[in-house]
Amino acid sequence: MKTNKILKINPKDNIVVALVNHKRGTYVTVDKQSFKLVSDVKEKHKFSSQDFTIGDKIYMYGVVVGKAKKIIKQGEIINTQNIIHETQDYSISTRSDRTHWVTPDLDSFSNQAFLGYKRKDEQYGTENNWLVIPLVFCQNRNVEVIKENLLKGLGYESNDNNLFNIDKLISKFKSGVSDKKLLETDLIINNKKKKSNPLFPNVDGIHFLTHEGGCGGSTSDSITLCNLIAGYINNPNVGGATILSLGCQHAQISMLKHSIKKIAPKSDKPVFFLEQQQSDSEPEFISEAIKRTFVGLIEANCTPRTPAPLSKLRIGLECGGSDGFSGISANPTLGYVSDVIVGLGGSAILSEFPELNGVEQELINRCKKVEHAKKFSQLMTDYNTKATALGSGFYANPSPGNIKDGLITDAIKSAGAAKKGGSSPIVDVLDYTEQISNTGLNLLCTPGNDVESTTGLAGSGANIILFTTGLGTPTGNPAVPVVKVSSNTRVFQKMRDIIDFNAGEIIDGSETIESCGKKLLSYIVEVASGKVEVNARRLGQDDFIPWKRGLSL
Repeated sequence: MKTNKILKINPKDNIVVALVNHKRGTYVTVDKQSFKLVSDVKEKHKFSSQDFTIGDKIYMYGVVVGKAKKIIKQGEIINTQNIIHETQDYSISTRSDRTHWVTPDLDSFSNQAFLGYKRKDEQYGTENNWLVIPLVFCQNRNVEVIKENLLKGLGYESNDNNLFNIDKLISKFKSGVSDKKLLETDLIINNKKKKSNPLFPNVDGIHFLTHEGGCGGSTSDSITLCNLIAGYINNPNVGGATILSLGCQHAQISMLKHSIKKIAPKSDKPVFFLEQQQSDSEPEFISEAIKRTFVGLIEANCTPRTPAPLSKLRIGLECGGSDGFSGISANPTLGYVSDVIVGLGGSAILSEFPELNGVEQELINRCKKVEHAKKFSQLMTDYNTKATALGSGFYANPSPGNIKDGLITDAIKSAGAAKKGGSSPIVDVLDYTEQISNTGLNLLCTPGNDVESTTGLAGSGANIILFTTGLGTPTGNPAVPVVKVSSNTRVFQKMRDIIDFNAGEIIDGSETIESCGKKLLSYIVEVASGKVEVNARRLGQDDFIPWKRGLSL
């Protein structure tokens, strides 16, 4: 129900979303009942549609999202002072079958195709990338040196870092102007450098990963890192890789080779392994890495784009910098896209397990197989138990920015975040670094941390990532294009340099979830075909943070 610039999402809900700022004393109508707001209510925030006593359950999206910790009057704002986190219990024993679903209208996309890179294992990439990856943090500098020497020479330097005129500041300083005048100086250079024609036109980019792992931690951390890197090499968007090793670290080349063989036993992608301690000098080592990479690029360039059905898309579903509109505009839009892709025979991957807290029973009910429901329940329980033992828990997930913008409890945040997964049945549940193998909706255990989660999505096989945001975030990924979707028009207009698509028109009233979802899917096809470059690619945002399975929400 949407009226008077307010929104009641589910008939069961007893709190309502303000779509614009409302002053105390304003009359609103909810379920044909008119009453007065007793508090100022900012846009994105919620207010009560009834009186609450201490301990009363509070519902949003049709699920419990908190309970009253003090008396709350009808028309009063919901905030951290009057509500605490609360969710409904979940169990396998109460599982009810919710696997039947009605697919959305597929006619608009049933005959569409994207131009992708076909791999010998029948996977299709939306990009054809070469990766340079260190096995240990000691190699990060060498990765950067190789990057500096390869990108510009091969025509892959897509962004000019000299976007600011420092000489202007120096000149004014030497002339003796005041600090105030220095601070008023316009430094921005508007003529952005464009990418030159690459030597290898069928290779979309060379991407350079860095990280802080591979040594000094537990053996299990190194094994997980090798499994993750193997997943990146196996990703359909990757044409080959150069691996840099020191030689004495925990994450050995032999471990990585074992991981690759385990997940992709028939892989024939060119992968070069180089160990610095076997080289005569650092320059010789770097030179060898550059030459090997160059030869690999020649081979990778032999694969052109060819038409592929949309069933070959594997979309990762992510949100970050969420606000009070994310769960009613951007996330449901991704849910529509997910359902269409699944309906066409493709795959979607819903991650961020801390942000599924409160909707566990719904997801358990949507699992096609009971063993998947059990696996999901166990992963959620183990994750929350470990986090709680370390002084936190899922309840602590909302960030200060989330709370400021209306996501008061983790349950409110989670109920909206889960909308990214649409309504299709769940065909598989994957632990971190496990590879997607079933078409349909998959659940992937990752933390809620934006980069750790997108890193995991790419490592499990997503070939494009859809990332919703209400506050704005500059996240990208080295292997997979990341499409940023804003929940509101204001942030889209302010951050058009980092956000690609606006779902805020749903809040404005000019689009529906369905119409916006169709527009987004058409945009995705353009990105997947290499016809549109997402902002994260243009800006060179190659974020990569492996999850260490510790306290990270």
